[in-house]
Amino acid sequence: MKNLLSNAPGASNESQLLKGALLPTFIVGAIALIISSLTKGLPGFLGAALAHVVVIVYFVIHILVSKFSRNLDPMSTMALAMLSYVSKLFLIALFLIAITRLTAPETIHRGAFGSTAIALTLAWLGGEIASFTKLRLHLPLPKKAPSSEDGE
Repeated sequence: MKNLLSNAPGASNESQLLKGALLPTFIVGAIALIISSLTKGLPGFLGAALAHVVVIVYFVIHILVSKFSRNLDPMSTMALAMLSYVSKLFLIALFLIAITRLTAPETIHRGAFGSTAIALTLAWLGGEIASFTKLRLHLPLPKKAPSSEDGE
């Protein structure tokens, strides 16, 4: 994680995206923890804290897969992205089923978990989009094909 957050001048795009996404996520997460704690007590705090962990782990895995697949060919990158996506959906479904069956609603407040997870997801995506627009990406442009008017 330390390599992803380096402040070196040549820091990778992934580290810049991660830094841009973490700040708004932690701010929204702190607000959600406070609100959930004040309105729902300890179960609200636990629900919001659990949502914070789940959302951050989910999106950091995405950044790590992106960093790993940077130099792969497009087909391998797509396969890895799809495998990562399906795996994360499967694991989050298993996690949510386990939480609902193994904990009582009095222990972890479901509403605090859900609303915090949605707010954190929006904050992460907003921060990631904002930092992406600031990246200096150099995309190779195709060579201009000579038109029939130029040759005549």
